[in-house]
Amino acid sequence: MFEYFPGNYVWNLSVVATLNSGGLIDEVDRACRPIREAAQRGEDAGTAEFLQAWTQLADSLVGQAEAAEKSGRTRNAGRLCTRATNYLVQAERMQSASSPDRIATYERCLDLMQKSFALADPRTSRVSIPFEGTTLPAYFTKAPAADHGPAPVMIMWNGLDSTKEHIYLSGISDELAARGISTLMVDTPGSGEALRLGGLTSRIETEAWAAACVDHLETRDDVDPRRIGLAGWSLGGYYAPRAAAFEKRLALVVAWGANHDWGAVQRRRVEREGERPVPHYWEHVLWVWGFDDLDSFLTYADDVRLDGVAEKITVPFLICHGENDRQIPLAYAHRSYDQAINSPKRELRIFTAAEGGAEHIGLDHLPHVRDFVADWVEETFASLPPLPDSVSSAGPSETSPTPLARLGEHQ
Repeated sequence: MFEYFPGNYVWNLSVVATLNSGGLIDEVDRACRPIREAAQRGEDAGTAEFLQAWTQLADSLVGQAEAAEKSGRTRNAGRLCTRATNYLVQAERMQSASSPDRIATYERCLDLMQKSFALADPRTSRVSIPFEGTTLPAYFTKAPAADHGPAPVMIMWNGLDSTKEHIYLSGISDELAARGISTLMVDTPGSGEALRLGGLTSRIETEAWAAACVDHLETRDDVDPRRIGLAGWSLGGYYAPRAAAFEKRLALVVAWGANHDWGAVQRRRVEREGERPVPHYWEHVLWVWGFDDLDSFLTYADDVRLDGVAEKITVPFLICHGENDRQIPLAYAHRSYDQAINSPKRELRIFTAAEGGAEHIGLDHLPHVRDFVADWVEETFASLPPLPDSVSSAGPSETSPTPLARLGEHQ
């Protein structure tokens, strides 16, 4: 992995995530040079300086965007807002849960992301998914194919510390759209906007979130209800397989980074084994899961695992993992694969250092892993039975036959 800050894994992870999500090396270098010394003090110290340096970069880009928009150069303005969002998202992710600037920074990310859609990507829009008396915030990218009839959709979930903004910035929705597939990028409980502004914390039973997402998608006439898939990266490598095991309307599932026994990983982290994804780690974890003390959390986290669950997955299942993942052991990828005995199409793809994508969720070469996932999803959706003419021509309605949405009924 490219290591701008030698010896500081957590800070380096933010740098490579930024660069592989549309950041420019010159801009990243200008932001990072003033904080090299701060990085030497460890992963927790200096995160406020990190935010200040990267906010200055974002301020510069926003100023350029405003000038471009006034000149009528709207696409250029939109792309500048997109890059500014990228830098702020990664800087916000580095802050402690109690940082006084965290929420304001994230709210600015939301504003800039929306501005970038308006100026440069009108096919992506904000949506709200009804969920247990509130809503889950999400972005929906409508594939061009959906202009001509119901199209497949991938639901994308993030993990412990990422956001729907980073999912969008990774380019996965563009790649899926080019393959005829729309994308629903969701901040689930415990992540992104759902946590920061909605106060929703994570839970073991992720099938409730999946049901809400599928319910929402089934109301849209541009969605093929037989082809709704789900992918989750990082901790989403637990969230998504767990959901697919119990929400049988999903047609396929992807673990973008296996997370078969996340509770065991937490026990290892208490012993300082393995790397951690963010600074101020335990404060962050307790915030995500809604716990006040570490002992109670660790007891609860022991059940965040797929043992006894993976064999309930009855749809195609892709597991991607890096051979040099320093956060989640490679053995967990093999365990998920070995236990998913009822999947009609299970595949384990291990990315090597020689090709790239060998680190956690492939952040060292994110586009390489992203494009593999997009290809697998396209091929798998294409192998499913076609949508009946009555549904593809008219779309779902009160008078249309209820479409079968369970892949297992077609195997």
